[in-house]
Amino acid sequence: MAAVPKQTTMAIKSYKNQAQMLVKNYLLADPFAPYTSILGGILACKVVYDLTDLISSFYIKTYPSLTKIQRVDWNNRGISTTHAIFVSALSLYFVFWSDLFSDPHLTGLMVFRSSQLSTFGLGVSLGYFFSDLAMTLWQYPALGGIEYVRIFSTRNALWHTLYLFVYLVTVVIHHLLSGTAVAYSMFTGEAQLYTYMVLISEVTTPEIHLRWYLDTAGMKRSTAYLINGVVIFIGWLIARVLLFGYMFYHVYLHYDQVIKMHAFGFVLVFGVPSALGILNLMWFGKIIKGLAKTLAKRRSRTKELDSEN
Repeated sequence: MAAVPKQTTMAIKSYKNQAQMLVKNYLLADPFAPYTSILGGILACKVVYDLTDLISSFYIKTYPSLTKIQRVDWNNRGISTTHAIFVSALSLYFVFWSDLFSDPHLTGLMVFRSSQLSTFGLGVSLGYFFSDLAMTLWQYPALGGIEYVRIFSTRNALWHTLYLFVYLVTVVIHHLLSGTAVAYSMFTGEAQLYTYMVLISEVTTPEIHLRWYLDTAGMKRSTAYLINGVVIFIGWLIARVLLFGYMFYHVYLHYDQVIKMHAFGFVLVFGVPSALGILNLMWFGKIIKGLAKTLAKRRSRTKELDSEN
């Protein structure tokens, strides 16, 4: 193997140092970090969309046979899954492992603590919320809307329209609430711990999208589909029900700090998790019914097979 010339090595190191200085002094500098992270999140969505399309074309047999809008939905879920993995991993780190919000020796109140990484992570997430809401409105009702109607299936055209409208309102409310809370926390540095606690709920998103992928690939009767339903039930219970209860308990324990936040931030700490918690409980009820229905059908098929044998 030929040795790399010394001049080339020096040039590579020089470019590397310049890139590091650019990231440190500009992209992650306090005045620029929020804006560069939002832009980075939006650009990352575009890159993931294209990569999902490219990889699926080569390795997923059913992908070429999908309709155009199904492929758009497929790739859009790839973006959502990637964001969910990123933000849930970062949230778990800050909530349970980092000393940023738990170390009593750090200066300042817990509700006012932040770091370049925590701010940057929120910016990337905000960029995703912008992109996802724009994509949903642009492709409405194809992205998720038809699926929502299928869940509450009815032949009445009026009810179809109503359910589609309810779906749109739900998505807009969810994204606006989440986006407002994330943006406020990112720009002010307030309540970032509670923002990341709520964002842990994104850990359930990959399982939900996997269920759609299995259904689209014709694997609705597979064991994987059943296991996926059980995992969604457990994950939703922990991340979107119990964890929200823990968050409010944490707010209660640190109310003396929370009360010192700005009025708008104080309202967000209580209002956004409460609204999202109600939505989570509503969908948790649907998940329980769906899982029970799947288990009942599986038992019925098992009895039929046993009777035939």
